[in-house]
Amino acid sequence: MRIGQGFDVHAFGEGDHVMLGGVRVPHTHGVLAHSDGDVVLHALCDALLGALALGDIGKHFPPSDEKWRDADSRSFVRAVAGMLRERGYVLGNADMTVICEAPKVGPHAAAMREIVAADLGVDVDRISIKATTTETLGFAGRREGIAALATVLVLRA
Repeated sequence: MRIGQGFDVHAFGEGDHVMLGGVRVPHTHGVLAHSDGDVVLHALCDALLGALALGDIGKHFPPSDEKWRDADSRSFVRAVAGMLRERGYVLGNADMTVICEAPKVGPHAAAMREIVAADLGVDVDRISIKATTTETLGFAGRREGIAALATVLVLRA
């Protein structure tokens, strides 16, 4: 077995929604990002890539490459899932935490879990998505941005 962890953060900018776990969540702001800025999926990709010792998301989907501009982060997850299978591993479980004061994640968590499970080709009971605030401390507490953490366990198939 192998364990990986990932982290992603994006500043808020212009817009009326954020992408979280593949779900378009209405919000007072968007995020500043090269792709769709989905912190949940970016942290998940980094965790999976880390478990495989394959570097990070920027190595595989560099923001310097225009081909990834405004990309749907679900395509990143599906590509990394392919790397996992090619190397003879399966996902044991993935646990993700969104860090923000707003938007509220809870009403969207079930849909996020379904999307992540589908993109990874696993049962939804292997996917956990939850949220926390920073009690108004730091950039997230000041509502300047949003972050996510991910931890994964991968097993030899």
